[in-house]
Amino acid sequence: MAQKTKKKSTWWKKLLIILLLVALVVGYVWFFVLPELKADATVTYDGYTASRGTISNSMDFSGSISVINYETLSAEGNGTVRQIYVSEEQSVKEGDKLIRLSSGETLKANFDGHVNQLNVENGDSVSMGQGLIQIVDFANMQVTFRVDEYDIANIRVGQECRVNVTALGTTFGSAISHINRIPSNSQGTAYYTVTADFVVTENVLPGMQVTVVIPQEEAVNAVLLSKSALSFDDTNSAYVFKKDENGNMVTEPVEIGVDNDNYVEVLSGVTEGETVYAVKKTETLTGWAAMFSSMPMGNQTMPGMNSQNWQNRQNGGDRQFSRDGGNFSNMGGGRP
Repeated sequence: MAQKTKKKSTWWKKLLIILLLVALVVGYVWFFVLPELKADATVTYDGYTASRGTISNSMDFSGSISVINYETLSAEGNGTVRQIYVSEEQSVKEGDKLIRLSSGETLKANFDGHVNQLNVENGDSVSMGQGLIQIVDFANMQVTFRVDEYDIANIRVGQECRVNVTALGTTFGSAISHINRIPSNSQGTAYYTVTADFVVTENVLPGMQVTVVIPQEEAVNAVLLSKSALSFDDTNSAYVFKKDENGNMVTEPVEIGVDNDNYVEVLSGVTEGETVYAVKKTETLTGWAAMFSSMPMGNQTMPGMNSQNWQNRQNGGDRQFSRDGGNFSNMGGGRP
């Protein structure tokens, strides 16, 4: 009986030792290991300096150049060419004589233009309706382009625009002269043909491709800031980070105006020349990588220590950006 009691006492001692060891292990893990396994994040920032300039946004559309005035003059009856008063490539004025026929008919220019084609010579026989000479006005051109149903409400006759000739790299001022409100349809979307007239130089020819830029909003002599500097809260209100007197990052709400998806007009919250910040990235170490990162390892990096990019929430579409002497303009917009 004494031997059984002794064995039972020994068993209880072993159980207590095991429970104590388990408690020690749990306590060690709880107080020392788990804190090291928690994520450890390091935030870095990019700086942006506000400047002053002009910002605008616009719609742009692709089109091609065509002539406005052109005509081919024909004979009213059969006859012979008695006299030709002009030659090909010659400029003519409205009312200038062009060709005299044996029938007494004299062909005259109906507008200022250019002799583009001369199809007869002195003494040639001609028949009624035969095209003899073509006059084209190459100074006054027009561009036609298509606007879809989503943007047509923003287009009106008389609206100023710019015509950029792609092949020549030149720009001409223009205005919308006509909107054809009878649509064509493509893949379920209605498109409307819009025309703009403009005066060109002699190196601009019909058929050349252009981009028509229609300005919408503009802010002149405004405080400008890169849109990458902006952060947005849950209510989509914009703010930036600033450094306080102790070098700590604090948030500052900003009021924004015109933007072109690259730069934004700042109405309040940031002044010209002031540097503000946005989160560049948050480097996060998790699990055993976080624990072992505290161990001395020289310049090596433990596997799995990847950085995660943080992106600002921004509004806008796919637009291009051009800068010219402090002027910032959006060259995007318009729908294909």
